[in-house]
Amino acid sequence: MKIVVDAMGSDAAPANEAAGCVKALKESPELEILLVGEPKRVGRELAKYSVPGGRIEVVPASETIGMDEKPAEALRKKKDASIRVGAICVREGRGEAFVSAGNTGAATMASLIAIGRAPGIRRPAIAALFPSREGHCVVLDVGANVICKGVHLHQFAIMGEVYAQCIFNIDQPRVGLLSIGEEAAKGSGAIFEAHRLLSRSPINYVGYVEGGDILRGKADVVACDGFTGNALLKFAESVPAIVFSGLRSEVKRDLIVRIGAGLSRAALRRVKKRWDYAEYGGAPLLGVNGGVIICHGKSSPKAIMNAVLVAEKFIHFGATRLITEKIGRCGNGR
Repeated sequence: MKIVVDAMGSDAAPANEAAGCVKALKESPELEILLVGEPKRVGRELAKYSVPGGRIEVVPASETIGMDEKPAEALRKKKDASIRVGAICVREGRGEAFVSAGNTGAATMASLIAIGRAPGIRRPAIAALFPSREGHCVVLDVGANVICKGVHLHQFAIMGEVYAQCIFNIDQPRVGLLSIGEEAAKGSGAIFEAHRLLSRSPINYVGYVEGGDILRGKADVVACDGFTGNALLKFAESVPAIVFSGLRSEVKRDLIVRIGAGLSRAALRRVKKRWDYAEYGGAPLLGVNGGVIICHGKSSPKAIMNAVLVAEKFIHFGATRLITEKIGRCGNGR
């Protein structure tokens, strides 16, 4: 299997991309990678490692889209941008999935233009994993669609269900709809319409959930609009640093607490790991006609490695085909 990776996307590109791809190759013997970027810079980074023969191909791309650039304008002006070239590689069948830690808007737009939507999909959505009491929860959309109709939320829920089956190995994931309360009278018109559609869909729909229910593990999948989801994601990303910074401050103030913290170090390390986005690699753009994984700009080599491995698992599972089939059975929200 071949995965296309944008070598110029992360804040530390192409160093972290090269290192992460080499790690991924060591984890998966069947994997091959197309690394898209400036050949000389990418080549210098790859030269630092023992790369399995013939399993990484460098695809030239002379331009990069910055995090602060407007996606549509940048893609129009920079025809040889690594994000654009990488998405085109998937369209042309040179690779089966695309991974980028670059500009999220540009990666989303390039994927939609080059790869296109899967049959029956109204709007693709970005899914993210949130830690929960029960393990993890897939939340989508977390940024691709600011304003959504009920039919969009309905499709997000179905796409999230298939993705949860892929990564959690759960036959019937519990699917919830994010609202401001569990009561039927609370919410917006889009929420009411999505609830109506989900209630009659062939999925394990558990009804309305509130923000706190994500962490409590009430559902394995939670659907919401991209504005709300992105706000949730940014909040969740800030939690570990703030909580563990406060713990360190308290530990320094008291000898007994320091001793207790030392004894609890292993447990605290496991808790911190569950909040670390590097463990999950990236967020899939569900609903495009192929695998697309969008990573954090600060992605470490470990995060890039995990993103590539998630992309590989996504393709092996046949997630896009299963999403298309499930959307078709649900009548595309009609």
